Amino acid sequence: MSSLGENVKNYRRLKGWTQEQLAEAAGSSVGMVRIVEQGGNASVEMLHAFARALETTTSSLFATEAPTPIDVDSSEGPRLMELRRALMPPVGLSATVMDLDQPVSLSTIQRDIDDQHALYRTDRYDSVAKKLPGILRAAEAAVAASDAGEDRQRAIIVRSRALLLAGKYLTQVRRYDMAYHALSRGIQDAREVGQVQLGTNGVVGMGWLLLRQDRFDEAEALAAHTADTVEPRMSSATPAQLAVWGELLQRVASAAIRNNRPDVAREARRMATTAASALGREHQDFREHWGTFGPVTAEAKAIEDLSLVGDARGVLSRADEGPVGGKALKKLGRPSPNNWDRHRLDVAKAHVALGSHQDAMDELNSIKASSPEWLTHQTMARRIMRDILGTRTRTLTQDMREMASHLGVTG
Repeated sequence: MSSLGENVKNYRRLKGWTQEQLAEAAGSSVGMVRIVEQGGNASVEMLHAFARALETTTSSLFATEAPTPIDVDSSEGPRLMELRRALMPPVGLSATVMDLDQPVSLSTIQRDIDDQHALYRTDRYDSVAKKLPGILRAAEAAVAASDAGEDRQRAIIVRSRALLLAGKYLTQVRRYDMAYHALSRGIQDAREVGQVQLGTNGVVGMGWLLLRQDRFDEAEALAAHTADTVEPRMSSATPAQLAVWGELLQRVASAAIRNNRPDVAREARRMATTAASALGREHQDFREHWGTFGPVTAEAKAIEDLSLVGDARGVLSRADEGPVGGKALKKLGRPSPNNWDRHRLDVAKAHVALGSHQDAMDELNSIKASSPEWLTHQTMARRIMRDILGTRTRTLTQDMREMASHLGVTG
């Protein structure tokens, strides 16, 4: 097994470079190169910069040794306990050890799923966490009580939607093992009853989870294979089919750009833009595809690529123009709050890179006003705030101190 430091050192030596040369090519410091090569940690963004300089994939630098021990927060156990019980009950030799609720109608369960999707979209994560266990138990009870044939198929479809919602929520709050369990079960349910569109929706979510875990090779391969499988005919495709295909292509591009495969990313973004153009405006239907997709979302994600490669001026040159400009938003519709807020984080990051701290704070404060809970789960937001604290030479403003407190950043 090789360590991260050994991987970076070996690729550097293959180039015939000194640590100073790698630092210069990657836009880093010699100190950071030394830290990494001596076994220290580095952000994925920093490793991406090293990979670009060394002309290899980001994933090729990742370590394969056992992780270092970590202290587990004593409050972690009770968190989401009811959701854990509903999603992952104990399994014995004869049957799952789980007390099922009295069956309720499938329409009631589906209504609850729709309601929680709406709450998720508006940053109400606590409400979603409280409601999900009951939804999952009700869905399990409905399947257990259903007869064979169409009755059982309808129950499995509803359970699949409940599991995919759980996977979406759990990925957002970074409970990745639980999220994987929910998504994989939801996809398997959809496959069992031949619901290709629903299963593909789950694959989009699985791609997002893999990206969150820095599993770039797997995320790209999964999304690309699925996109090839479900590629629609442009002349006859439904809006939902175009949207889920576009979302898959975005997963391909997002994985490829992070893995230093820019040519693959550009082609996937081009195809995603084709799907978005065919839609004509932002489209949303949570039963049929993962989120909101259309021309604005496609452009925001293309700008995200510029942010990932460190092109701050490129981000700002496109941040309020074209499909993401004010006039276009009125015509094309708004993307999901998560995608829009992520786009504005890219803008804030660009401002910090160019030394415009107050402009960055304006972006962060705008996001905090609309999506305060979402913001606290964003690693990028904390990194931006740390950069502001670490580079600002003047006294911190009141809103800077308040933002640092909101994000739990101390320096």
